[in-house]
Parts: sequence; C-alpha cells; structure tokens
Amino acid sequence: MALRLVFCGTPDFALPSLKRLIADPAFDVVAAITQPDRARGRGEVISASPVKQLALARGLQVFQPEKITSEAAFEFFEQLHPDAVVIIAYGQFIPQRMIDLPRLGWVNLHASLLPKYRGAAPINWAIINGERETGLTTMHVSAAMDTGPILMQLKINIGDGELASQLAQRMAEAGAPLVADTLAALEGRQITPQPQDNTQATRAPLLKKQDGLIDWNLTAQQIYNRIRGLDPWPGAFTYFRGQLCHLWGMPVDAPSVAANGGPSAIVKHGDNLLVACGENTWMRLSELKLEGRRRVTSREFENGAHLPEGESFSSSPIL
Repeated sequence: MALRLVFCGTPDFALPSLKRLIADPAFDVVAAITQPDRARGRGEVISASPVKQLALARGLQVFQPEKITSEAAFEFFEQLHPDAVVIIAYGQFIPQRMIDLPRLGWVNLHASLLPKYRGAAPINWAIINGERETGLTTMHVSAAMDTGPILMQLKINIGDGELASQLAQRMAEAGAPLVADTLAALEGRQITPQPQDNTQATRAPLLKKQDGLIDWNLTAQQIYNRIRGLDPWPGAFTYFRGQLCHLWGMPVDAPSVAANGGPSAIVKHGDNLLVACGENTWMRLSELKLEGRRRVTSREFENGAHLPEGESFSSSPIL
C-alpha cells in the first residue's frame, strides 16, 4: 500500500521533491501545505507560492494556514492521518503535538551536511565561507531548528565559480530521490536515526540586505565568494559617488600597478577595470549596476563614469 503523505513547503527548492513524490506510485500525496499568498517581486503583486501553484496544477488539496500552530491546522493534519509529512523550506516552526501525529514522523530535507550550517540560508553561507563541498541531509523534525536526528546524507561538490542560485537548483534536483529513498527506508525499518553532534554545529542565518555590502579589506577571493554566495539576493554591492552599485567580477593575479588609496581603489589596467582588495589582492570587474540603471560591462561603466586616477569605491553613500 502506498505511503500516505502530506507535503509541506513553499519555494522553488521544494518543487523537484514534490514532483517526484507525486509521480511515484509508492506514495500517495494527499495534500500540500504552504505559506499564504504573499506580495512578491518588484511589483509586490500578491501571488501564490511555487508549491501551491504546482499542487493545484496536479489536483492536490492545498491548505495555507497563517500559523501552523493554530487549532485549525492541527485539526487539518489530524483528519488526514498521514503516514509521514515531508517538509522542505516551509518557513514556520512545527509544534510538538503536530510532530507526533504521523507514525513515520516529519521528514525534512535540509541543504547542508548537518550539523553544519543550521538555519535558513545554508547554501549561501557555504559558498560565502569558501566551502568546496556541501550536501543534503534528511532528518526527523524536532521542536528546535535543524537539530533533529539525521536519516540520510548526500555529499555534493561546489563548483569553483558556481553561484548560489545554480547550486540550489542542482541540490534541489538531487534532493528529490534522497527524500524518496529516505521514506522507503523508514517504512522498511532500514534506518537508525543518528543524533547530531551539537558541538560541531555552525549557523546559516537568514540573509539580510546589509550582508551584501562589500568590505574591501577582505581578499579578492573572499569578496568573490560573497558575490557568488549572495546571488541572486541581496547581491554584492558597494557605493560609487554616493550611489549604491552592485558588481560582479573575479580574482586576478596582482598587476604591476600601484593601488593609490589602498583597498577599494579602482585602477584601469589595459582593457581591464581592477579594484584593489585586502592583502594586496585584486579583482577584475566584469559588470556593474548602479541603482536605478541597467547592468553594464566594466568597459561601459568606465566610459560613462570618466574615471579619474585615484577613484575608489566606498562603504557608505556619504560622499
């Protein structure tokens, strides 16, 4: 008999797993739980979450409680009698009385090799911190965030130039079979949940816009990691002549030029636009975008700005 499942999730990252479970005859997804419709995008248009859109397209019942701790939410889950609940990037803490309902528990897919990078942004912080390897973990949900017993894990390499958005897509696709395998193994009693070693835990907090502000005293490699890890939001940014400026680039070998003014100094070197970083390292800029303007190449930026010798980026909009 197919396992009776409730799927709980919100963003694009959850979609490959939901698609896999719907398509697999070993599972019967009876409902999808997702966040209420919210204002999204630049236009702040009220729209449904990616999980809701997929669930409705596949004919699933959808439930969107404002608070999953509510009595109505508890009654909804209780009436469904699921064997297990799969939860991926849902966005709310689950109360213990709800965790105790399904016989196989709540199975969470987390985008790190727990106990490393507990929190809302594990993919981003792994790249920011220069990790070369990360992974996926399925675990039983507990009352505290990302602390439940580990069920299965899968290691994943991080590409040298890989952006957080690219890595997230790869990990989402790799997570789908891992979730299915975990459920099958739980039903077959082939998994012994392993407690996490809390002494090895690290944090991956929710990203804030200010996380994108570049500290030019960091090395070029560290700044490059932030550019990659903060894609697509909040992006890596600095200030140029008082205006917020997002930028993209990569480390290069130190040129035979002086950085008058130290880190943050902008230097024209042949066909390249360079910026000095900490520890005598350099970044070659590829593209820049001033607030309210289009994204341009470094050559277009240079021509438009008429850069004088000694120009620098700034850490604040104050001239």
